[in-house]
Amino acid sequence: MLIDQYLSLSGIQLSDFSPDFNESFASFQRQLDALDGHQEADLTWQYQVPELGEGGSCSLFDQLADEPYDLSIILGGKTTLNIEMLTQVSALVKFYQAHSGSQWFGVYQKRLNPQGQLVLVKLAYFGAASRAEFPLTQEFAAMSNNSTVGLTGKARIINDVGVYLSAGGEYYTCDPKVQSEACLPIFASDGSLIGIVDSEAFGKNVFVGNELTLLLSVVIKLASILR
Repeated sequence: MLIDQYLSLSGIQLSDFSPDFNESFASFQRQLDALDGHQEADLTWQYQVPELGEGGSCSLFDQLADEPYDLSIILGGKTTLNIEMLTQVSALVKFYQAHSGSQWFGVYQKRLNPQGQLVLVKLAYFGAASRAEFPLTQEFAAMSNNSTVGLTGKARIINDVGVYLSAGGEYYTCDPKVQSEACLPIFASDGSLIGIVDSEAFGKNVFVGNELTLLLSVVIKLASILR
């Protein structure tokens, strides 16, 4: 997908980036294209998740569930295609962790879970434990940026969570230390939404300029990997 098409679909303005956007974006793309995404030993098929509150809506901070989430179930097994996809996604997550100012980052794919519900499932991440699936429903979107972006395809960038909440914005809190968040959609070549990324930082005004360019570069690369 061309970058102009992505910006138009996601609603992100070119003015949000640094003046040297084109050069920075091209540089990040070259680095991402050069990644070695063939290290199967680095794959994580199970990860810890928080306990969910009454009704399964909110995560309980610092309370982990007894059983880890098994990613292989919703993906349909540890197939060759899934191993290849997850390996490449994990390599991108590691690159982003090494180059960003983010303290938490996750890549989510749009999938049907075993209960037949349409959700965003977390494929790979770094940072504190967080929920594995975000329901793609209007009810859940009322309190979740992830679900909102997953339904609308419009990016949501919040560079001061406190100000956002004071203005009446709904917010799904995974870590109370988070002060900035950028949630961007991932589109297939035909413009259909196939997933999202969510990046969170403990500082304010993080997702501007080259930091936002880096995140966008990862998103564009993910579009050619998720299947």
